Amino acid sequence: MIILGIETSCDETAVALVDNNRNLLAHRVFTQLEEHEAFGGVVPEVAARAHLQLLEPLLKQTLKDANLTLKEIDGVAVTCGPGLIGGVMVGVMMAKSIAVVHDKPFLAINHLAGHALMPRLTHDLKFPYLLLLVSGGHCQIVIVKSPVDFEVLGSTQDDAVGECFDKCAKMMGLPYPGGPHVEKVALTGDAKRFPLPRPLKGRTKDGMACQFSFSGLKSAVRRQIEKLGESLSEKDIADLCASLQLAVADTLKDRLTNALEFCANSSQKLTALVVSGGVAANQFLRDNLEELAKDFELPFVAPPLNLCTDNGAMIAWAGVEKMLLKAVDDLDFKPRPRWPLDDIYPSSFKLWPFKTATNRCPHV
Repeated sequence: MIILGIETSCDETAVALVDNNRNLLAHRVFTQLEEHEAFGGVVPEVAARAHLQLLEPLLKQTLKDANLTLKEIDGVAVTCGPGLIGGVMVGVMMAKSIAVVHDKPFLAINHLAGHALMPRLTHDLKFPYLLLLVSGGHCQIVIVKSPVDFEVLGSTQDDAVGECFDKCAKMMGLPYPGGPHVEKVALTGDAKRFPLPRPLKGRTKDGMACQFSFSGLKSAVRRQIEKLGESLSEKDIADLCASLQLAVADTLKDRLTNALEFCANSSQKLTALVVSGGVAANQFLRDNLEELAKDFELPFVAPPLNLCTDNGAMIAWAGVEKMLLKAVDDLDFKPRPRWPLDDIYPSSFKLWPFKTATNRCPHV
């Protein structure tokens, strides 16, 4: 089985082909850094226009890389949300066109589910596992029970981790995107110089044990910058980055500890502690989370660095997982700017007369 995956939810235009044996047959990503760098962040209208221009040639090149045609794929999977709705619509319309013209199953993929299932493409990972999903727009702790069954234990009340890194980097005069630059500069910094807060640390009551909040941490960084004055030295920036990164790591570990203890107390047997999403590429955070996994005697799993950020492979693989369940979506499925992970239960799916591309699939 070969599934085509399309991702256009933010500022990456991505296409991939994946088979059900966990082979990544072809993978192309165009990151729109230059288009958005001048603005210090992603501009939705600019991103949507770029997707419109880039998607078709990227699709053709990906098929060429794999030496395949659209007639030879078994289904088309596409991010249908959450995300910037203009970009999402570009990808969805392309996927629906392919599904109609070539008579293929259409698979509506939740972007967060793509990140959540990505480690199953790269590792022999069984359900259920505890996932920390950290990216520019999302920060959640989730029990992943199946390709379509997710229990969200907690999420951010305001800023996500990646957003916090990016905004703090901007305040320090670092280039966009800020997260990778914070990590790089922090290598030479003193992480104990600035006493930054650990938001919600130790708070376990009122349903807050697994929740996140990073707006206060961002504000604390701003106050430190104001105290230092307008001319920040390289050492000031390095120390701030290191202190910020340590504060984030401590916060993530505290929240995850609560989640792991909750699972243990509720007899939820986990197979691994998993981190996924763009911020999962941060090696300092990976090392800290791996230590936590060892404390709970769990394997630690994270995707390869090049598959942490948004990509088509995760969407294609999520499509494979749905096809194996024979859970196919109607072509009238509407793109969703917001789409919670715990709102994709298979009751909304229909069963496709499941056949390979050599036996053309009839329309339902």
